[in-house]
Amino acid sequence: MALARNRRRERTVDYWPGFVDALSTLLISIMFLLTVFVVGQFILSREITGRDEVLNRLNSQINELTQLLALEKGSNQDLQDSVANLQASLSNAEGERSRLQALLNAGSGGQDAAQKRIGTMTQELDEQKQVSERALSQVELLNQQIAALRSQIAAVEAALQASEEKDRVSQTKIADLGSRLNVALAARVQELNRYRSDFFGRLREILSDRENIRIVGDRFVFQSEVLFPSGGADLNPEGQTEMAKLAAALLDLAKEIPPEINWVLRVDGHTDNVPLAGTGRYRDNWELSSARAISVVKFLIAQGVPADRLVAAGFGEFQPIAPGETPDARATNRRIELKLTEK
Repeated sequence: MALARNRRRERTVDYWPGFVDALSTLLISIMFLLTVFVVGQFILSREITGRDEVLNRLNSQINELTQLLALEKGSNQDLQDSVANLQASLSNAEGERSRLQALLNAGSGGQDAAQKRIGTMTQELDEQKQVSERALSQVELLNQQIAALRSQIAAVEAALQASEEKDRVSQTKIADLGSRLNVALAARVQELNRYRSDFFGRLREILSDRENIRIVGDRFVFQSEVLFPSGGADLNPEGQTEMAKLAAALLDLAKEIPPEINWVLRVDGHTDNVPLAGTGRYRDNWELSSARAISVVKFLIAQGVPADRLVAAGFGEFQPIAPGETPDARATNRRIELKLTEK
């Protein structure tokens, strides 16, 4: 039994001393590393501190050098100013010396110069006398020329008076011709008025059964409702019938009017003051009134009326004949006017 126990003891291994040795070795290594790290940090901080001190010393030296350089620049500028002042003083001294030398030379030769000056002035005086004599002769010549010019001016004034007299005669003739022309124009107007009256008389006879057609002054007025649909510019059948009557009367009258009377039939389109919506065929009353006048003119041309005897004009709502905003006033202002006149 004792032998068996000894054998078991021999077979049992004690690991604890080895573990303690390994742990001690590890702790010693860590402490060594920490020591090395601390020593390195200390050396590095000493190195950085030394470099900062060197950098500060360098900055202070640079500042000192900068100040010295500024002082040197100031001293250099002062020296340059001093040199410039000395050069200016030297130039002034040289000029003064030259002036004094010139005065000295002038003083030594002043008498000769005075004699020469006297001779020169005497010569100039003689020349002035000669110039004065020549000027007197030129004045005499100019007086003669002035006398000749005066005689020429008198002749021109006489011719001008004769021309003015002719002009007065011409003005009298022009006034006489103007009065004759006015008389002729008045006669022509009267003759055209006679044909206009005849034309309106015929239209009155043809269209006397219509209430919406009337004569206002020197114009024949059709209400728009007779000729066109509301908001449109195409002649309706009833309007075409009325315009056909108008074309027949106009063609009959054209045969009687002498060819020397340059007449035209003016067709004026008018609307009321109600604005259009702008979404239809016509954007505003200007376009509607012009389109209606043009539609009448084109229909008359189709009926045989010469195109050079027709004029179309649109006035929109800007030439009303009935004031107010009532439906009757607006209906009165929606119209087509016909006027026989000269071109």
